Amino acid sequence: MEMVPAGETRIWTTLDFDRDGKQHDWLRLPFSTDRSAYGVIPIPITCIRNGVGPTALLIAGNHGDEYEGQVALSKLARQVEPRDVRGRILILPALNYPAVVAGRRLSPLDEGNLNRLFPGEANGTPTQMIAHYVSSVLLSMADIVIDLHSGGRSLSYLSCCLIRAGKTGAETARLIELMEVFGAPIGSISDGTGGGGATTLSAVAQALGVPTLTTELGGGGTFSTTGEAIASQGICRVLKYIGVLPNAETKPAPPVRLMRVVGRGAFTYAPIHGIFEPAVELGDTVDTGQTAGFIFPVEGSQKPPEEVCFSQPGLVACRRAPALAAPGDCLFKLVTDVGAM
Repeated sequence: MEMVPAGETRIWTTLDFDRDGKQHDWLRLPFSTDRSAYGVIPIPITCIRNGVGPTALLIAGNHGDEYEGQVALSKLARQVEPRDVRGRILILPALNYPAVVAGRRLSPLDEGNLNRLFPGEANGTPTQMIAHYVSSVLLSMADIVIDLHSGGRSLSYLSCCLIRAGKTGAETARLIELMEVFGAPIGSISDGTGGGGATTLSAVAQALGVPTLTTELGGGGTFSTTGEAIASQGICRVLKYIGVLPNAETKPAPPVRLMRVVGRGAFTYAPIHGIFEPAVELGDTVDTGQTAGFIFPVEGSQKPPEEVCFSQPGLVACRRAPALAAPGDCLFKLVTDVGAM
């Protein structure tokens, strides 16, 4: 029987993080099944190192049905050579590999939502073990993290880069600076209370003092070439800015519109089960009381559709993608310009 001390990761790799050059390998997540008693789940990882310098940790596939970042990082892992690098780049294009293979937000192994399980557990479920490895091993090496997300199957997003407000004004200013270098059209500043709160990768990284950028680059279960280009160009600009890719050829960053989510009223939810007919589109500006859409009951036409209205003004940053909605499904998220309201 394998004895692993409490708190020590069970995930392992033959990759040498301190060796110069380019290495493609796996993280090996132990997973015993009827079909494979001593099996491992292979999580792809690339390490590109050249001498002394910062370490950039680049992640996609935190949720398996979010594709732009997976493609952007797969391209980067092939294109960048050690001679281009000063320091180290760690690339994980399919962090939640079981969910990536299944095309799902959650892992089919344990129904775990990886970005709601940080900092994880060394001897927990497979998804908890992945979160623990990132928290305890990879973040300890990182000087910056870029975690690439999209809306997945359930949401469509305007392309944006997100940060959690820092513990100090100087920390927040530094993150805004990096967000503007990344150059997504919208830069969204969160107070950390929404979404996964303290259980996301960005929350744990912030607690460890590692600057983190997150993105939303499309969604609806599709692939956005525009979103992938924003990811690829943004990553290269940031890595050049911090000195990891000093000679990278990059385009100037376009203007970034700084925005924020203002409280729980920024989210609009389905009140009943039915077919969702939106009344507005992504990027529209809306006002308090404005019709957001209608939910048509699936029971039949004898019941009138239910009107759904916005409870505050803002810009429509994301919208539910599937037409069928159940009570509690998020239909819209609004953002507001920094300084407004």
